[in-house]
Amino acid sequence: MKRHLTPPQIIVLGFLSVIIIGTILLTIPFSSTKACSFVDAVFTSTSAVCVTGLIVKDTPNDFTLFGQLVILSLIKIGGLGYMTSASIIFLLIGKRIGIGERLIMREELHTLSLEGIVKFTKGVLKFSFLFEFTGALILTLRFLQDFELKDAILYGVFHSVSAFNNAGFSLFSDNLVRYRGDIVVNLTITTLIIIGGIGFIVISNLYRFQKKEAPRLTQHTKIVLVTTAVLILAGTFLIYFFETSNPHTFEKMTSKERILSSYFSAVTPRTAGYNTLDYSLMRTETLFLTIILMFIGASPGGTGGGIKTSTFAVVITSLCATMRSLQSTVIFKRRVPSDIVSKSFLIVTLAGIFCTVITLYIIRSEDIKYLDAMFEVISAFGTVGLSVGDGSVRSLSALFTPVGKLLISLSMFVGRLGPLTLAIAIVRAREERYKFPEGKVMIG
Repeated sequence: MKRHLTPPQIIVLGFLSVIIIGTILLTIPFSSTKACSFVDAVFTSTSAVCVTGLIVKDTPNDFTLFGQLVILSLIKIGGLGYMTSASIIFLLIGKRIGIGERLIMREELHTLSLEGIVKFTKGVLKFSFLFEFTGALILTLRFLQDFELKDAILYGVFHSVSAFNNAGFSLFSDNLVRYRGDIVVNLTITTLIIIGGIGFIVISNLYRFQKKEAPRLTQHTKIVLVTTAVLILAGTFLIYFFETSNPHTFEKMTSKERILSSYFSAVTPRTAGYNTLDYSLMRTETLFLTIILMFIGASPGGTGGGIKTSTFAVVITSLCATMRSLQSTVIFKRRVPSDIVSKSFLIVTLAGIFCTVITLYIIRSEDIKYLDAMFEVISAFGTVGLSVGDGSVRSLSALFTPVGKLLISLSMFVGRLGPLTLAIAIVRAREERYKFPEGKVMIG
């Protein structure tokens, strides 16, 4: 009997296919200014498709305009999701979207039903184009003060698309360090990161609520917005507090630069990867805080990775409920289904185990410090792209062996798809036909 592929399996294979195509294109001689090895091409393609931003090549200097456009295209496909991108093409050429494609789109976009999925996909395209176009226009006008029109347009479009899709790729070798005191660049980039990271489900609900087409904000929207706001505000305050006396970072800055840098550094771990500070100079406590923010990541249906804000909120709320001996997890006067609570803990557990195993291997094989290895792995898993660096403009991964680079690539892949999706795609589901007698286990 022929066994059909499940939606999660198709999504995994789809992303792998896009990564392979990207790898082939990046190994073509006129994609780079100097030879790009197969492993480096795999790493760069994976980083782009998984909207991460970790680099083992200096994007503006090691890749030609063609190579940069390939990277930008991979970012766009990876940010929307390969099936969503394919469906948009089908719609443009007038092809009908079948039930199979709709099931995959629902899985990829994290929507709850098939109803209106095509209309929702059209909305995704419109919203993403609107925000990216607006961001590109603002950034282009700002970059016109520093560059010629052609370069200003390229930089504006590239950084807008990269920011909205939470990719973190930059056409400046120092990323955005040169603009750490620029209000326009900082606010434009962080706004794009936040909007892209909260998820299209939340954007749709906010839009429909504002148009009075929805009677109220959903529980999911409230959870995402509140959790995102709390993480950004807490991150901004703590980074400012930790770094304010650091002679290598804040001590030489103006008050405006300190505030902007703190805010930017609290937003960008939400899977974006842009940086206005040199992370190799940051204090240990700041790096550890950033690791936590990167592990949490963006929100479901968005363009980022990590365990997701809603998962984090459900786990914390459930733990508080358990400590108070409550039977249900309640958020915003709505009970969270028990299966969602269980899946949330499963996601956190799988993510923790995966990141721990990869970190331990990287420490042993690459002979680097524990914190540096952990930072790089969590950055990859959260599809963030921040790094303590290799001493120049590239990520720490540039110093890794081919096996180390491939493991970081695997971390980006797992983080973008989600550990639960990948586990479901690999492990065959079985029906529970009978139950064993209940036993007693002592815990705590």
